[in-house]
Amino acid sequence: MLRTLTSASVALGPRVAGWVRTMASHQLLVTPPEALLKPLSVPSRLLLGPGPSNLAPRVLAAGGLQMIGHMHKEMYQIMDEIKQGIQYVFQTRNRLTLAISGSGHSALEAALFNLLEPGDSFLVGVNGIWGQRAAEIGERIGARTHQMIKDPGGHYTKQEVEEGLAQHKPVLLFLTQGESSSGVLQPLDGYGELCHRYQCLLLVDTVASLGGAPIHMDQQGIDILYSGSQKVLNAPPGTALISFSDKAKNKIYSRKTKPYSFYLDMKWLANFWGCDDKPRMYHHTTPVISLFSLRESLALIAEEVPSPRAGPGEQLATAPGCHRLPARAPSRAGPAALCEGSYAPAAHRHHDCRARWLRLERHRQVPHGPLLHRNHGRPGALLGEGAADRPPGLQRHPGERGPSD
Repeated sequence: MLRTLTSASVALGPRVAGWVRTMASHQLLVTPPEALLKPLSVPSRLLLGPGPSNLAPRVLAAGGLQMIGHMHKEMYQIMDEIKQGIQYVFQTRNRLTLAISGSGHSALEAALFNLLEPGDSFLVGVNGIWGQRAAEIGERIGARTHQMIKDPGGHYTKQEVEEGLAQHKPVLLFLTQGESSSGVLQPLDGYGELCHRYQCLLLVDTVASLGGAPIHMDQQGIDILYSGSQKVLNAPPGTALISFSDKAKNKIYSRKTKPYSFYLDMKWLANFWGCDDKPRMYHHTTPVISLFSLRESLALIAEEVPSPRAGPGEQLATAPGCHRLPARAPSRAGPAALCEGSYAPAAHRHHDCRARWLRLERHRQVPHGPLLHRNHGRPGALLGEGAADRPPGLQRHPGERGPSD
């Protein structure tokens, strides 16, 4: 045991030697893990899936900067710059604009927790996994959730949306601009105006599409827009961009009940991010280093002139002539970060295709959600966003049940 502790002290360095000596005065029930006594080793891999993307050198360098306090004035300045960057990439002047400490999924929950109250009518476009998730969250809140279900690869026309608005009279409509589980790109022009005619707010998910497909929040009448940091933005996972129109903000501030989540309570977050003209109060400890990286990613976008390019065609998940995600992001340093949906060749399993890509130090993810078992009458599977080795029931499609069911 003493030899193990001595080895650990040498391996971990003098800064933790005192900790090891303190531990030596007690009997150790758990010895230092052998794996942690070795240097971290991570492969250099070209990420070609619609999940996390490779980081630009400038973003990597930002992640190696020294820590500062999450409430230091310098940190507040960086947070203000991030807000301005989000306003730019979203093309909005909304004051209630900030980054949430969490993945893109946390922004979805923040939007729904703050906008919906029990009994509210909620209309959801379900044409892939993200609509399924939004519908389930709405049900957990106690909203009267109405699903507009389409086969994966389909998008919603304004006529279909208007029929849903007229029938259900929702306070909120959810649409996914870039449905990464099927590869479809949802048109948005005119949908905000349509929602407003029915006194409905429009919530749009751009996690997989922001930076690779045009978005103009204010001009398109979008009330709540959110995205993630790790895809086309080329920043590490763990921060989520979100913005609320004045109409959405008014609904949040006129709630009859408190949001279910304190961590995602937008009144607290708005104050912490300096969006309400009041002295900032502590809410939670932000991921300081991740915010450094996000700031640099937004700066890179602000410095470039977008020039979208068409990518090489593959067999697409969406039907011919339908809207689909572009194969490449606008011109940027590094590999393209927005990936189209495509099928594995007939007679090849998607796990076999993925294994071959990994041997080449390339990573292209395999499907999840409703397309995991879809093959259009032939062998082969969609090479969409990753569900390799997923826990049973984590992604919902017909016949599946989740761990809480």
